[in-house]
Amino acid sequence: MAEAVKLPKMSDTMTEGVIVKWNYKVGDSVKSGDVLAEVETDKATMDMEVYAKGSILYLVDEGSTVPVDGVIAVVGTAGEDYQSLLGGAPAATASAAETPAVTVSETAAPVAQAPAPAAPVHVTNNDDRLKASPLAKKLAEEKGIDLNQVQGSGENGRIVRRDIETFVPSATAPAAASPAISYVSGTESFEEVPVSQMRKTIAARLSESKFSAPHFYLTMEINMDKAVAAREQMNAVSEVKISMNDLVIKAAAAALRKNPKVNSSWLGTKIRYNHHIHIGVAMAVDEGLLVPVVRFADQKGLSQISAEVKDYGKRAKEKKLQPQDWAGNTFTISNLGMFGIEEFTAIINPPDACIMAVGAVKDTVGVVNGEIKPVKTMKVTLSCDHRVVDGAIGAAFLNTFKEYLEEPVKMLV
Repeated sequence: MAEAVKLPKMSDTMTEGVIVKWNYKVGDSVKSGDVLAEVETDKATMDMEVYAKGSILYLVDEGSTVPVDGVIAVVGTAGEDYQSLLGGAPAATASAAETPAVTVSETAAPVAQAPAPAAPVHVTNNDDRLKASPLAKKLAEEKGIDLNQVQGSGENGRIVRRDIETFVPSATAPAAASPAISYVSGTESFEEVPVSQMRKTIAARLSESKFSAPHFYLTMEINMDKAVAAREQMNAVSEVKISMNDLVIKAAAAALRKNPKVNSSWLGTKIRYNHHIHIGVAMAVDEGLLVPVVRFADQKGLSQISAEVKDYGKRAKEKKLQPQDWAGNTFTISNLGMFGIEEFTAIINPPDACIMAVGAVKDTVGVVNGEIKPVKTMKVTLSCDHRVVDGAIGAAFLNTFKEYLEEPVKMLV
């Protein structure tokens, strides 16, 4: 008996998916456990297994966007009627894989050429005064044109606006010099690209967060002299190179252990205070943003954190992260320091109550022990959900975080 194969929900936020590639074609035989297709979800491109056995009778087109639980294939016996299984199936729509980027161009209209100059005509009426409209007189005055040199094209030889605008002085009748006008012809163009599954989810989740969670922001500047020196010393002996972001993750995890109210979530009718510390690390990819999670970050050494983050970064760019990689965060860090950004604010990543935006380490001048000296500083901004975290709680966390980075040895013991 024919069986409909429906698109499963492959991540907690997935509402639809794009069929990137079929591994089988109509007429092929499949069995339970075979990888039927590659599906682009809102987070990654993933393999989808089939749990039916038989011949493939029907497949939606590659590149189709299909809602979760929509019919994407039918498996049964060759020649079997399966049309009834498609009757209630949600219609698939074209996706980015099927719809190319649209480029639209519109060529600017050519500039009209001025008519050939006519022989100058002295236009007068019976009282020997020039016939010209008030606007023509004004334009002629602005352009320095002698009305006696203009041939009128209006009623009874009256000089009108267009006569002034198209007037070209005669070579034998010098006119006042006017500034040269340069005409440029160009092409207007733009490109429209279909929204990817990842970008749709980013837009929905961050809009929900921004407009439902009352954000407030706390910014602090941190002296990074000792953190920079400690990193250089560690990298001199460590097989895994430690980044400044690794130090930030470790310091944040240690600060969360001392300030557990920041490690929390708003659940509507209750607040969840997490006893474990799972730190989400925002990573930019071509289509948007992924947030893989460093689990139990407070219990891991810097080398472990560094190796894990590097692996996440590699797999994120290759779109090989799996749902378990980005689930379960209790706090999030977004670091744009490597792009030269000194300070910014970030939107809270649900279900977290806070996210910390980290800027670049920069050289500046500060007062150290009463003396003005060159120092390295870094600014961080904590975005807080005011339903869960108050200003004093957020400030206490930042002060602990600052203490760990200004005295790195404290977070290593």
